[in-house]
Amino acid sequence: SVAAGGKLLVVPVDGSHWLSMREVLDGLRQKGHEIVVVAPEFRLQIKPSENYILKTYSVPFTQEEMEEDF
Repeated sequence: SVAAGGKLLVVPVDGSHWLSMREVLDGLRQKGHEIVVVAPEFRLQIKPSENYILKTYSVPFTQEEMEEDF
């Protein structure tokens, strides 16, 4: 094959960009890639999945503050 399964680190932007990226990641996982997604602990669209490992980091605001801003 042209490419072998490898490791991929993803630092996505929450929202509609993530929805498109998630489909790509699902396809890459099916091809054998190991995927780690790094996201803030409070997020809207980025949810845990069996197709990738989700690692979170602390942010200086609460879930309520983030939802209020949106």
